[in-house]
This record gives sequence, structure tokens and C-alpha cells, in this order.
Amino acid sequence: MEQKLPLPPFTLETAKEKIQLAEDAWNSQNPERVSKAYTIDSEWRNRDKFVNGREEIVQFLTEKWKKEKNYKLKKEYWAHTENRIAVRFEYEYQDINGNWFRAYGNENWEFDENGLMQKRFASINDLQIKEEDRKFK
Repeated sequence: MEQKLPLPPFTLETAKEKIQLAEDAWNSQNPERVSKAYTIDSEWRNRDKFVNGREEIVQFLTEKWKKEKNYKLKKEYWAHTENRIAVRFEYEYQDINGNWFRAYGNENWEFDENGLMQKRFASINDLQIKEEDRKFK
């Protein structure tokens, strides 16, 4: 049986631990590593895209990081319940033309009993920034 610690029900401490683990995985920009935190049949809504299952997660993230260079993400605890966590986040990236952006968003996560994320709903918007305005260097 596949498990990803910490397991629900979450406390404030374990919710924050889960968030830090997710941040670290996403900052690795390794789609396979990121996908291992999700159930085999995980459901995502990411902006206007719907992604289902680990294979699609890997494909989605591979394409994402081809277009988003110098990616750096910071997630922040917002709220939690027994098996759900809400986060706000910011990340910065450079597009293929060298322009810098900061993305702002919120995510709602739902976990199964083994600590794998079964649902991820992300609302995200982008703001073009100047290189000197970057927060995450």
C-alpha cells in the first residue's frame, strides 16, 4: 500500500508539513517526483485545464516547465480540515521570450487515507513583472 506521510487527519503542524513537502517537490521541477504525491486517478483543475491521473500530471508538468523557466514557488498555509488543505501561493518564472511573471493563486487539496492527494483545484492568475521586482531569486 502506497503512503505519503503525513497522513490525515491533519493537525496544523502536519498540514504545514504537507505544504512544505509539496513546495519542495514542485520546486524540484521533476514531474515524476511531483506525480508520486497524487493518487493514480487524481483529479485536477489547473486554471482552465482538467488533468486526470499521474500520467497526465507528468505530461502537464513536463510541458509547463518547458515554457516556465527559472521557476520558483512559495506556498503558504491558509486552512485545513481532517483530510483537506487550502493554500495560497506565488511563483515566478521566465517565459521563452525572457519576460518575467509572478503567478498568484489558491489551491484546495483533498487527500485519501494514505496521504495521497486525490483532488487538486487551482485558481491562478499571472502578472508580468520586471526582473528587478522579483521576490524569489
